Amino acid sequence: MKEQVSWRRRRSLTWVLRGILSLILVIAIALSSQLYRHAQQPTDAILVLGGSIKREMHVAEVAKALPDVPILISGGSDLPCISLIFERVQTPLDQVYSDRCAQNTWGNFYHSTPILRSWQAHHVRLITSASHLPRALWMARLHLGVHGIWVEPDIVIETGQPGNQERSLKTVLDLIRTLGSALWSLREPAQPHCPLKRPPASRDFVQWQRLKPGQVHCEHQAGLDAAVEQWQQELHNYRQQQNSL
Repeated sequence: MKEQVSWRRRRSLTWVLRGILSLILVIAIALSSQLYRHAQQPTDAILVLGGSIKREMHVAEVAKALPDVPILISGGSDLPCISLIFERVQTPLDQVYSDRCAQNTWGNFYHSTPILRSWQAHHVRLITSASHLPRALWMARLHLGVHGIWVEPDIVIETGQPGNQERSLKTVLDLIRTLGSALWSLREPAQPHCPLKRPPASRDFVQWQRLKPGQVHCEHQAGLDAAVEQWQQELHNYRQQQNSL
């Protein structure tokens, strides 16, 4: 009798496991089909990972050909640097957004995923550097892929020694963390939990009044040193004029 009960339990457990595996397989096939369709569609959002100002210089050029595509810079340079970069190549800032919450690559995707979902993005161009691969691309395809968002890499060529070194242990740990947060995000609505900021035009000094003097620092390789110095002097003059009124 005990053997019969044990056999029935094992059989029931086997059917439950088969059912779970079948469900996972069906979901994986449906998700793969969705990702394939979205990969054939045009880019409808651009995600720039912070960490190098050359990525922002690159997206300013890319945006010329995609003027209606929203751009999300996750982390990244100070907002005045972004404004000056776009204005230097005469690219409008209308579609540029920045989240200031991300402190690392995992944070880039944790904060950007609900934003991209709220934009109803299906085909995202990911701008990062070769020194950031393959970890960043794998993390992107995990975190965004579970929501049916296809990720297309756009790699920026860097010069010099990269500040971050990709190590196998770091890659494995980040992928495990990303998988967990990606699955958890399936339970959450597409509601951004990081406020978005819009880089104002550099000469819109009304928007920059709260900025502390000397607070702006742009990476030297952007070649903005003279432009930033002139901009900060103009902002200082504007403040003095306002104080004298």
